Amino acid sequence: MTVLEALNWVTDYLKEHRIENPRLNAELLLARSMCLSREELYIRLHGQMMEEEIKTLQGLIRRRASGEPLQYILGHQEFWSIDLKVDPRVLIPRPETERLVEESLSILAKISSKKIPSVLELGTGSGAIAISLAKEVKNIFLVATDLSGDALMVAKENAKQAGVSDKIGFVKGDLLNPFHPGETFDLILSNPPYISDSEISDLSREVRDHEPLIALNGGKDGLEFYRKLISQAPSYLEKEGWFLLEVGNNQASSVSEMIEAGGGFQRPERVKDLLGIERVVKAQRN
Repeated sequence: MTVLEALNWVTDYLKEHRIENPRLNAELLLARSMCLSREELYIRLHGQMMEEEIKTLQGLIRRRASGEPLQYILGHQEFWSIDLKVDPRVLIPRPETERLVEESLSILAKISSKKIPSVLELGTGSGAIAISLAKEVKNIFLVATDLSGDALMVAKENAKQAGVSDKIGFVKGDLLNPFHPGETFDLILSNPPYISDSEISDLSREVRDHEPLIALNGGKDGLEFYRKLISQAPSYLEKEGWFLLEVGNNQASSVSEMIEAGGGFQRPERVKDLLGIERVVKAQRN
């Protein structure tokens, strides 16, 4: 079988199994089975595949056709131009989360002109957000937490690979519980679980059956973690410190109202992502 024949066969197979972007998936899986880049794959289109490569490819496409996310099969995902390791221990970083990074960097630029900013990320998962901030801000004190010890292992590996291990302290624990009031930060941010119980079953099989439920389920109405964070955050923020949250579709209004009702913050702002969806809610402590 030539590489081109295999590429066409895998594309058709994935299309039959209703996999989105079947051609791209086929290219990446074929390249992985042959230990090639996509560019090298096209140079060898008319070459013959070895029997061992075909067996490897068959195993990969069975996994993809079953709904296993491509990122888990390949073992990595790009975020903020950083290649991150991902596997079923962590949620796959989404492009829209880069909006949270952008807003954080805008705030940190102002703080860092006066002092070394201290940042706390709650629920770090793969470490995507904390690592992005560590790469962009030269002098910064970063702490990243997660309830899952397995997720923290992945995050630590990613920080080491990105060369920022010395800039991030990883802490196992539930939200702000590992800290004591009086331990304060200039910026606290989080992309917490925000899918409601009733919406879990409606998620795509790639997400529902393979990504960690603990990183997705936000309780009965999807707002459980926001309530906890909003009630606790003021005690852990410096005066005029910032609180940033990623939110799900149609949640920005509810989260903003919670922040206003809780007191302790100035009027929150809502920030849209590239699709025009209100994706980040930010508020400054009084």
